Amino acid sequence: MSPSPVLLVVAHGSRDPRHAATVHALVERVRALRPGLRVETGFLDFNVPSVPGVLQSLAARGVRDVVALPLLLTRAFHAKADIPAVLREAPRGLRVRQADVLGPSPLLLSALDRRLYEAGIGPADKSSTGVVLASAGSSDPEAIAVIAEIAREWRHTGWCAVRPAFASASLPRTEDAVRELRALGCERVAVAPYVLAPGFLPDRIARGAAEADVLADVLGPAPEVARVLLERYDRARAAGAGRMPSVAALGA
Repeated sequence: MSPSPVLLVVAHGSRDPRHAATVHALVERVRALRPGLRVETGFLDFNVPSVPGVLQSLAARGVRDVVALPLLLTRAFHAKADIPAVLREAPRGLRVRQADVLGPSPLLLSALDRRLYEAGIGPADKSSTGVVLASAGSSDPEAIAVIAEIAREWRHTGWCAVRPAFASASLPRTEDAVRELRALGCERVAVAPYVLAPGFLPDRIARGAAEADVLADVLGPAPEVARVLLERYDRARAAGAGRMPSVAALGA
Protein backbone atom coordinates (compact mmCIF):
# COMPACT_ATOMS: atom_id res chain seq x y z
CA MET A 1 0.00 0.00 0.00
CA SER A 2 1.37 3.41 -0.95
CA PRO A 3 1.89 5.91 1.88
CA SER A 4 -0.73 8.54 2.58
CA PRO A 5 -0.10 11.91 0.92
CA VAL A 6 1.63 14.45 3.10
CA LEU A 7 -0.73 17.15 4.36
CA LEU A 8 0.77 20.58 3.70
CA VAL A 9 -1.10 23.28 5.60
CA VAL A 10 -0.72 26.53 3.65
CA ALA A 11 -1.03 29.58 5.91
CA HIS A 12 -0.99 33.21 4.86
CA GLY A 13 1.64 34.39 7.32
CA SER A 14 1.90 37.63 9.28
CA ARG A 15 4.39 39.96 10.91
CA ASP A 16 2.45 39.38 14.13
CA PRO A 17 4.16 36.48 15.97
CA ARG A 18 0.80 35.38 17.40
CA HIS A 19 -0.28 34.33 13.92
CA ALA A 20 2.43 31.71 13.36
CA ALA A 21 2.15 30.48 16.95
CA THR A 22 -1.58 29.88 16.48
CA VAL A 23 -1.07 28.12 13.15
CA HIS A 24 1.51 25.79 14.70
CA ALA A 25 -0.82 25.06 17.63
CA LEU A 26 -3.59 24.11 15.20
CA VAL A 27 -1.24 21.87 13.21
CA GLU A 28 -0.16 20.14 16.43
CA ARG A 29 -3.81 19.41 17.21
CA VAL A 30 -4.24 17.91 13.73
CA ARG A 31 -1.22 15.69 14.32
CA ALA A 32 -2.67 14.59 17.66
CA LEU A 33 -5.96 13.63 16.00
CA ARG A 34 -4.19 11.54 13.34
CA PRO A 35 -0.79 10.43 14.63
CA GLY A 36 0.13 8.45 11.53
CA LEU A 37 -0.27 11.36 9.15
CA ARG A 38 2.70 13.50 8.18
CA VAL A 39 1.67 17.17 8.46
CA GLU A 40 3.85 20.07 7.34
CA THR A 41 3.28 23.83 7.48
CA GLY A 42 4.23 26.42 4.87
CA PHE A 43 3.61 30.17 4.75
CA LEU A 44 2.87 32.37 1.75
CA ASP A 45 4.52 35.44 3.24
CA PHE A 46 6.32 36.90 6.28
CA ASN A 47 7.05 33.58 8.04
CA VAL A 48 9.20 30.53 7.41
CA PRO A 49 9.22 27.93 6.13
CA SER A 50 7.82 29.16 2.83
CA VAL A 51 5.52 26.96 0.77
CA PRO A 52 8.09 26.57 -2.05
CA GLY A 53 10.74 25.73 0.53
CA VAL A 54 8.61 22.99 2.06
CA LEU A 55 7.79 21.53 -1.36
CA GLN A 56 11.48 21.49 -2.29
CA SER A 57 12.34 19.78 0.99
CA LEU A 58 9.63 17.15 0.58
CA ALA A 59 10.72 16.36 -2.96
CA ALA A 60 14.35 16.07 -1.85
CA ARG A 61 13.31 13.55 0.79
CA GLY A 62 11.53 11.37 -1.75
CA VAL A 63 7.94 12.40 -1.06
CA ARG A 64 5.82 12.05 -4.18
CA ASP A 65 2.27 12.91 -3.09
CA VAL A 66 1.07 16.04 -1.28
CA VAL A 67 -2.33 17.50 -0.40
CA ALA A 68 -1.97 21.27 0.00
CA LEU A 69 -4.70 22.66 2.24
CA PRO A 70 -5.29 26.44 2.27
CA LEU A 71 -5.75 27.62 5.84
CA LEU A 72 -8.55 29.91 4.71
CA LEU A 73 -12.22 30.23 5.60
CA THR A 74 -13.49 31.41 2.21
CA ARG A 75 -12.54 31.02 -1.44
CA ALA A 76 -11.15 34.43 -2.29
CA PHE A 77 -7.98 35.66 -4.02
CA HIS A 78 -5.49 33.53 -2.10
CA ALA A 79 -7.36 30.28 -2.74
CA LYS A 80 -8.17 31.10 -6.36
CA ALA A 81 -4.95 32.73 -7.54
CA ASP A 82 -1.76 32.92 -5.52
CA ILE A 83 -1.88 29.49 -3.85
CA PRO A 84 -2.46 27.66 -7.17
CA ALA A 85 0.34 29.73 -8.70
CA VAL A 86 2.76 28.68 -5.97
CA LEU A 87 1.75 25.04 -6.19
CA ARG A 88 2.21 24.98 -9.96
CA GLU A 89 5.89 25.66 -9.32
CA ALA A 90 6.27 22.45 -7.30
CA PRO A 91 9.41 20.46 -8.09
CA ARG A 92 9.33 17.93 -10.91
CA GLY A 93 8.13 14.55 -9.68
CA LEU A 94 5.99 15.91 -6.85
CA ARG A 95 2.25 15.31 -7.17
CA VAL A 96 0.31 18.13 -5.50
CA ARG A 97 -3.43 18.49 -5.02
CA GLN A 98 -5.06 21.60 -3.61
CA ALA A 99 -7.79 20.85 -1.08
CA ASP A 100 -10.86 22.99 -0.49
CA VAL A 101 -10.80 25.90 1.94
CA LEU A 102 -12.19 25.23 5.41
CA GLY A 103 -15.50 27.05 5.18
CA PRO A 104 -18.34 26.83 5.23
CA SER A 105 -18.76 23.89 7.59
CA PRO A 106 -21.13 23.01 10.45
CA LEU A 107 -18.02 22.25 12.49
CA LEU A 108 -16.94 25.87 12.19
CA LEU A 109 -20.30 27.00 13.55
CA SER A 110 -19.68 24.66 16.48
CA ALA A 111 -16.26 26.24 16.95
CA LEU A 112 -17.83 29.71 16.98
CA ASP A 113 -20.29 28.53 19.63
CA ARG A 114 -17.39 27.10 21.63
CA ARG A 115 -15.52 30.40 21.61
CA LEU A 116 -18.62 32.33 22.69
CA TYR A 117 -19.33 29.89 25.52
CA GLU A 118 -15.71 30.20 26.64
CA ALA A 119 -16.14 33.98 26.65
CA GLY A 120 -19.10 33.75 29.01
CA ILE A 121 -22.21 33.26 26.88
CA GLY A 122 -24.11 30.22 28.14
CA PRO A 123 -26.39 28.07 25.98
CA ALA A 124 -29.38 29.48 27.88
CA ASP A 125 -28.35 33.00 26.77
CA LYS A 126 -28.60 32.32 23.04
CA SER A 127 -32.15 33.51 22.48
CA SER A 128 -31.43 36.91 24.05
CA THR A 129 -27.98 37.43 22.49
CA GLY A 130 -27.25 39.07 19.18
CA VAL A 131 -24.00 38.03 17.54
CA VAL A 132 -21.74 39.84 15.12
CA LEU A 133 -20.04 37.36 12.81
CA ALA A 134 -16.89 39.40 12.19
CA SER A 135 -14.66 38.30 9.33
CA ALA A 136 -11.52 39.79 7.83
CA GLY A 137 -13.35 40.92 4.71
CA SER A 138 -12.70 40.51 1.00
CA SER A 139 -13.23 42.27 -2.32
CA ASP A 140 -14.43 38.95 -3.75
CA PRO A 141 -18.27 38.92 -4.00
CA GLU A 142 -18.36 35.14 -3.61
CA ALA A 143 -16.55 35.33 -0.27
CA ILE A 144 -18.84 38.09 1.00
CA ALA A 145 -21.92 36.12 -0.02
CA VAL A 146 -20.63 33.07 1.84
CA ILE A 147 -20.19 35.07 5.07
CA ALA A 148 -23.74 36.44 4.75
CA GLU A 149 -25.12 32.94 4.24
CA ILE A 150 -23.21 31.61 7.26
CA ALA A 151 -24.72 34.38 9.38
CA ARG A 152 -28.22 33.43 8.20
CA GLU A 153 -27.60 29.76 8.89
CA TRP A 154 -26.13 30.42 12.33
CA ARG A 155 -29.11 32.59 13.27
CA HIS A 156 -31.34 29.52 12.92
CA THR A 157 -29.46 27.71 15.70
CA GLY A 158 -31.15 29.87 18.32
CA TRP A 159 -29.43 33.25 18.54
CA CYS A 160 -31.52 36.41 18.87
CA ALA A 161 -29.95 37.68 15.66
CA VAL A 162 -26.70 37.32 13.73
CA ARG A 163 -25.19 40.05 11.59
CA PRO A 164 -22.09 39.75 9.37
CA ALA A 165 -19.36 42.37 9.60
CA PHE A 166 -16.00 42.91 7.94
CA ALA A 167 -12.69 44.34 9.08
CA SER A 168 -11.69 45.45 5.57
CA ALA A 169 -12.84 45.78 1.95
CA SER A 170 -16.55 45.43 2.72
CA LEU A 171 -19.24 46.87 4.98
CA PRO A 172 -20.62 46.92 7.61
CA ARG A 173 -17.80 47.25 10.13
CA THR A 174 -17.96 45.43 13.45
CA GLU A 175 -18.95 48.53 15.44
CA ASP A 176 -21.83 49.25 13.04
CA ALA A 177 -23.18 45.72 13.38
CA VAL A 178 -22.92 45.97 17.18
CA ARG A 179 -25.04 49.14 17.12
CA GLU A 180 -27.56 47.53 14.77
CA LEU A 181 -28.07 44.63 17.17
CA ARG A 182 -28.47 47.07 20.07
CA ALA A 183 -31.14 48.93 18.10
CA LEU A 184 -32.82 45.62 17.30
CA GLY A 185 -33.36 45.09 21.03
CA CYS A 186 -31.08 42.14 21.74
CA GLU A 187 -30.46 41.92 25.48
CA ARG A 188 -26.72 41.47 24.98
CA VAL A 189 -24.38 41.69 22.01
CA ALA A 190 -21.41 39.41 21.37
CA VAL A 191 -18.73 39.59 18.69
CA ALA A 192 -17.48 36.30 17.27
CA PRO A 193 -14.35 36.71 15.10
CA TYR A 194 -14.62 34.41 12.11
CA VAL A 195 -10.85 34.36 11.72
CA LEU A 196 -8.29 31.67 12.36
CA ALA A 197 -5.43 33.52 14.01
CA PRO A 198 -4.58 36.85 15.65
CA GLY A 199 -3.15 39.68 13.61
CA PHE A 200 -3.81 43.14 12.19
CA LEU A 201 -7.40 42.60 11.02
CA PRO A 202 -8.49 40.57 14.07
CA ASP A 203 -7.16 43.42 16.21
CA ARG A 204 -9.34 45.80 14.19
CA ILE A 205 -12.32 43.52 14.91
CA ALA A 206 -11.48 43.67 18.62
CA ARG A 207 -11.43 47.48 18.55
CA GLY A 208 -14.78 47.49 16.78
CA ALA A 209 -16.18 45.30 19.57
CA ALA A 210 -15.56 47.96 22.23
CA GLU A 211 -19.30 48.56 22.72
CA ALA A 212 -20.22 44.85 22.73
CA ASP A 213 -20.81 42.89 25.92
CA VAL A 214 -18.67 39.94 24.89
CA LEU A 215 -15.74 39.44 22.53
CA ALA A 216 -14.90 35.83 21.73
CA ASP A 217 -11.44 34.58 20.85
CA VAL A 218 -10.34 33.71 17.31
CA LEU A 219 -11.07 30.17 16.15
CA GLY A 220 -7.40 29.17 16.43
CA PRO A 221 -6.66 25.56 17.40
CA ALA A 222 -10.25 24.70 18.32
CA PRO A 223 -10.75 20.93 17.98
CA GLU A 224 -13.56 21.50 15.48
CA VAL A 225 -11.19 23.42 13.22
CA ALA A 226 -8.66 20.59 13.33
CA ARG A 227 -11.40 18.14 12.36
CA VAL A 228 -12.35 20.31 9.37
CA LEU A 229 -8.73 20.23 8.21
CA LEU A 230 -8.77 16.45 8.25
CA GLU A 231 -12.13 16.34 6.48
CA ARG A 232 -10.80 18.52 3.67
CA TYR A 233 -7.63 16.43 3.46
CA ASP A 234 -9.61 13.19 3.23
CA ARG A 235 -11.88 14.61 0.55
CA ALA A 236 -8.97 15.81 -1.58
CA ARG A 237 -7.18 12.51 -1.14
CA ALA A 238 -10.24 10.53 -2.19
CA ALA A 239 -10.99 12.78 -5.14
CA GLY A 240 -7.42 12.50 -6.41
CA ALA A 241 -7.11 8.73 -6.05
CA GLY A 242 -6.16 7.16 -9.35
CA ARG A 243 -6.04 10.37 -11.40
CA MET A 244 -3.74 13.28 -11.96
CA PRO A 245 -4.33 16.38 -9.85
CA SER A 246 -5.21 19.77 -11.34
CA VAL A 247 -2.60 21.96 -9.65
CA ALA A 248 0.73 20.24 -10.00
CA ALA A 249 1.70 16.81 -11.20
CA LEU A 250 4.57 14.62 -12.14
CA GLY A 251 6.75 16.43 -14.62
CA ALA A 252 4.73 19.68 -14.45
